[in-house]
Formats: sequence, C-alpha cells, structure tokens
Amino acid sequence: MDNKLLLIILSIFLPPVAVFLKAGVGKDLIINIVLCFIFFIPAMIHSLWLCTR
Repeated sequence: MDNKLLLIILSIFLPPVAVFLKAGVGKDLIINIVLCFIFFIPAMIHSLWLCTR
C-alpha cells in the first residue's frame, strides 16, 4: 500500500522516475521521457496508468 502511494505521488511530480521504479529501463521509460519532453500532462497520465494497473 505505501509503495503504491509513493508511486502515485512520484507519478504526479516526477513521472519518469515513477516509471523507472515500476517498470525499469525499457520501452515504457522511453515513451514516458518522450512524453515528458513534449508536454508534462501526457507523461503524468501515462505514469499514473502504468503505476496503477
């Protein structure tokens, strides 16, 4: 429970870090970094979706 709450908080403020902690280095992290460079909100949504599924 605490781990999931921490991931959700990280997903809001630092999406790539949350994705890295959840999925490691891979395609999800690359997608999130690209989304973060394009615009912050899609990266946050992607990170929240990934961390809560």
